[in-house]
Amino acid sequence: MSKLSAELDHAFLAAALRPTAQRYAVLEFLAEHSLHATAEEIFRAVNRNDPRASRATVYNNLRSLAKTGLVREVMSEGKAARFDANLRRHHHFICERCHAVEDILWFDLPPSAGRAALGGREVSKYEIVFRGACVGCRDSQLKQGAK
Repeated sequence: MSKLSAELDHAFLAAALRPTAQRYAVLEFLAEHSLHATAEEIFRAVNRNDPRASRATVYNNLRSLAKTGLVREVMSEGKAARFDANLRRHHHFICERCHAVEDILWFDLPPSAGRAALGGREVSKYEIVFRGACVGCRDSQLKQGAK
């Protein structure tokens, strides 16, 4: 049994979620690929290996995996949600040009940050989403500007 297989088996056990073949395939794809795939991209990848995997099954499995905390749904304005199997605490960067989503190492905000703006609300968790131009898009623009 590979290290990844053992980790996925442990994750399903810890989440008390039955590891069906298609649910396992969805989580395995996300764990093997650091990209933040859309449900449609995950469906196409899983369906290449198992043509029995329907679109509805993949979407339902993503919902189950997100509900149990095995994947995170990353929302980007007006775009399809993306899914992330990196469960370590981290923030995200979304490129406004190519729409790539990247993980940013976690850092804590100072305890006083936003306290007044929160107005007494109780925060259980948070993440920061940075937006701008990724390194590739920025470099491409700089090269075009230099011409």
